[in-house]
Amino acid sequence: MNTVDPWNCPTCRTTISTPYCPSCGERPLKLGELTVRGLVEQGLQAVTSIDGRVMRTIRTLVGSPGTLTLAFLTGRRQPYIGPVSLFLIANVLFFALESVTGGTVFTTPLDSHLHNQPWDGLATTLVFHRLQTLHQTLDSYAPGFDRAIARNARSFIILMALSFSLLPRITFPRSRWPFAAHAAFAFHLYAFILLLFSIATGLLALNNAFGSSGFLPRNFDAVLSLTLLAICAIYLYIATGAVYGGRPTVRAFKTIVLTVGVAAIVLGYRFALLIVTLYST
Repeated sequence: MNTVDPWNCPTCRTTISTPYCPSCGERPLKLGELTVRGLVEQGLQAVTSIDGRVMRTIRTLVGSPGTLTLAFLTGRRQPYIGPVSLFLIANVLFFALESVTGGTVFTTPLDSHLHNQPWDGLATTLVFHRLQTLHQTLDSYAPGFDRAIARNARSFIILMALSFSLLPRITFPRSRWPFAAHAAFAFHLYAFILLLFSIATGLLALNNAFGSSGFLPRNFDAVLSLTLLAICAIYLYIATGAVYGGRPTVRAFKTIVLTVGVAAIVLGYRFALLIVTLYST
């Protein structure tokens, strides 16, 4: 270990002859740190370090599917932030954008559950009985439901990634990775999906800003959903190749299974939010 002129550690109150205190990690105070310039430099260094890792992680997530999972599994932790942290950052970005733009990917209002979802008939029956029990009208109940489902969507979204983590374990039964590895793969996948949803939400908000006509075709919602699903399938094909390997033709079939699983989990999450919110408000 390199030696330096002896200095007093302000935390341990002992004399140290190394660049850092071996007990607490403190380092000698530099005079330049006690200036305004020193404070600014420290702030810039901290922000640059954090943002650098975040941006490097996001670039790798988007540009090299599967690389983050492999890096995590092989112990290369320093260049990137962890899978759970990345998922939470993507989650915050997505819901922040959804709040600003009025998006309804997961914060699906009650009216949409009653008229625009695959389960709208069942939803109508359930809501009717719930209103009878509560002795409320739909108009008085709906605003509270919409606020509650927005809170629940943020709170329980991690369950989507955890649910998906079972699928790679089943689809790749010969994989040498433990279950935690499949969970890391799922967190990376859903971080990518949330970024896709963020882009889609921003695009739809921009379209709505142009008025009722907008600049996108009327059937764009369906086209957008299919496009996002196709991008997800491509991502999964590349990512599973990097993490799990296997012959391309077999992996292509497994990718279809996983993509269907992603779509089913998203729809299932929306329906689960309906049930949880309906019977907790």
